[in-house]
Amino acid sequence: MFIASVGGAGICLLLVGTRRMSDGRIRAAPNGQAAARKRMRAGVTATAAGVAAFIVTGWPVAAPFTVLAVLGLRGLGGRTAGHVIEKLEAIACWTEMLRDNLAGAAGLTQALIATAQISPRQVRSEVGSLAIRLSNGMAVIVALRIFAEELADPAADVVVATLLLAASERAQRLGDLLGALAASTREEVTMREGVEASRSAARSAVRTVTGFSFGFLGLMAVFARPYLAPYRSFDGQVALAVVGILFGVGLWLMAVMVRPGPSPRLFVPETSG
Repeated sequence: MFIASVGGAGICLLLVGTRRMSDGRIRAAPNGQAAARKRMRAGVTATAAGVAAFIVTGWPVAAPFTVLAVLGLRGLGGRTAGHVIEKLEAIACWTEMLRDNLAGAAGLTQALIATAQISPRQVRSEVGSLAIRLSNGMAVIVALRIFAEELADPAADVVVATLLLAASERAQRLGDLLGALAASTREEVTMREGVEASRSAARSAVRTVTGFSFGFLGLMAVFARPYLAPYRSFDGQVALAVVGILFGVGLWLMAVMVRPGPSPRLFVPETSG
């Protein structure tokens, strides 16, 4: 009966994860369905691991802690940082393309439209939408502000601010300025790659320590049951719960430390209401 309750708890966790992955972020991402399937598999894997941990150890606290440990270790993947680095590289490439197109274009609007088909994949959708708005006669200042909101990136904000200045104040030597911005963005990419390498080492260390800890505990539960017998009592379960909570807090703090934080932006998104 308790196994059924553990399974029910795991299903609840899975449903919560499914509900979270169906929010606006999934709809905005081009590969939202693939991300949804990955999260679904992670939920199923975590639930199965929790049930297996209870069956092997017979400890009620083993199931929820195992589920949370599996999900927590998955959260140390660092995919967000990789996406940010790729987007920064794409912004730098697009900025250089715009600089090169300015030499042969009739103006800033024509140069922006010309980059729509050759822009990098990570920003092609946003650049294409910008080109469509400009082709339909929208004012370049308004279109660029919408473009900055769609990209939602601090590096893109700097480029858009420069383009807005050029569109309103007729800035001189815009091509040279765009080239300098592209070089600065590439320097930021190099810096972030170094930081991400350090974070990857920390994440690997956490995964190794956690994996060995759970593996050693599992082996003891199978081959040293008399040694772990006191933990089957109520007091033993309370002690394990305290240790598990402290371990989980440490894992969460490590995940927070290696997770890239948001950077300040020049353009603050408009909020309705």
